[in-house]
Amino acid sequence: MSLLSGSASGPRAARLRFAAMVGVLGPGLISAMAGDDAGGIATYASVGADFGFTLLWVLVLITISLAVIQEMAARMGAVTGKGYAELVREEMGVRPTAFVIGVLLLANGALVVSEFVGIGAAGELFGLPRWATVPSMAALIWLLVSKGSYQRVQRVFLLLTLAFLAYPISAFMAKPDWGAVARQTVTPSLQANPAYLVLVIAMVGTTITPYMQLYAQSSLAELGSGRDVKAARTDAWAGALLSNIVAGFIIIATGATLFVAGERVDTAESAARALAPFVGHYAPWVFGAGLFGASMLAAGVLPLASAYAVTEAFGFEKGVSLTFGEAPVFNAIFGGLLAVGATIALLPGIDVIKLLVMAQFLNGTILPIMLATMLRLVNDPEVMGEHVNSRGYNAVAWITAIVVAALSIAYLALTALERFGVRVG
Repeated sequence: MSLLSGSASGPRAARLRFAAMVGVLGPGLISAMAGDDAGGIATYASVGADFGFTLLWVLVLITISLAVIQEMAARMGAVTGKGYAELVREEMGVRPTAFVIGVLLLANGALVVSEFVGIGAAGELFGLPRWATVPSMAALIWLLVSKGSYQRVQRVFLLLTLAFLAYPISAFMAKPDWGAVARQTVTPSLQANPAYLVLVIAMVGTTITPYMQLYAQSSLAELGSGRDVKAARTDAWAGALLSNIVAGFIIIATGATLFVAGERVDTAESAARALAPFVGHYAPWVFGAGLFGASMLAAGVLPLASAYAVTEAFGFEKGVSLTFGEAPVFNAIFGGLLAVGATIALLPGIDVIKLLVMAQFLNGTILPIMLATMLRLVNDPEVMGEHVNSRGYNAVAWITAIVVAALSIAYLALTALERFGVRVG
């Protein structure tokens, strides 16, 4: 007899449905919140410092796109029980799979480096040397995943998202002009200059980062096919909304401080100084705590997403619950990315903020490639059955891909013109 029989429309049924949805919350929230990583913080802080609140309207549109794309990925994982790369290989063949995996590894590798740069910068705000913080945190992440279970890793990642609460608090401490915030959140404004386009593309790249979709889909796929699609959708939309609320508060906080003062975000210390008038000498600690939590979360998710993608693409054993002997390729890729990312992050002379923002820009430029393949898969009835995309979802995803591609082309064109001495905007 069904648990819902006899009172399917009553309060008991409603409570059971709610409990089922809460029970599956995790992969979508983790992957979306991981987008507010070190690069995300640097990007959003740069947006606020350079342009004030004028790009908040872009964040609203990106939030809708993120929710739709995250839900698509989660739905594919829940329905098929397969990760993105595995579906690409099965439905499109080896060559397209190799190309997609190569592009994703390039982008993810850059992001792994940026996360450890963020971890090092956060450590320095607490007076800890980079050479001590970065290797020790890389080792901690390795032990956490290699010696833990999927459920334990997921809980730790979720706990790390609590560090993001520092940013809404900081935004209110900054006492911005909330009328201006509201107006510029709903009023589009455009500028034709490379710096503006870089930050817009970086905003897209850090908010709708391909590894987020890889992680969300692979995590649900690891739980098996036939998962509750409605619960996966709730998780995806909740994660997108919460992560971008945090992003908005980062822009508001820096817009109300650095932009007003005519300062730029050049280092982690400069971003922390923006909070000094409101939290005094604790500003580096507040900023450092958020930066550390964000970087640690993404430094764990990114290599996992990459390991999932490669092993799915080529049919190797995979899963965070498996030992090195059971899934050697999966664990080798995960550990290798941690080691390489931490090593490069220790190199001297790294421009922290520039590297973080450009890593997000790179991800923004490859997003259309991943979206095109996702849309082909999610609209195939043989793959998704009755759970293919609606017209509205297709419209949002295609518009996102086309707009990002157009922005990338526009950036290249403006940069080329400036090299020939022609300045625009």
